[in-house]
Amino acid sequence: MEQKNIQSPNTQSQVKFSDLLKKSINDVNQSQIDSDILTEKMAKGENVDLHQVMITAQKASITLQAALEIRNKVVEAYQETMRMQV
Repeated sequence: MEQKNIQSPNTQSQVKFSDLLKKSINDVNQSQIDSDILTEKMAKGENVDLHQVMITAQKASITLQAALEIRNKVVEAYQETMRMQV
């Protein structure tokens, strides 16, 4: 009987959860920084488009809200798992 060689998936194409989490947190942080920079420029009277400032601020707000909701769901799932009886 011939055995098939079962290989593990290519580890280079897989993204580690910790790397994905770090990237996501960095993206949220970067959107907050971008919003702060544009807001400061506008407050200083520099030539920036008001629409761009508002869009950037709204994007930062939405990404932060999404990150918080994801965190809440993960914590809720963890708590539910801990309540399971084995």
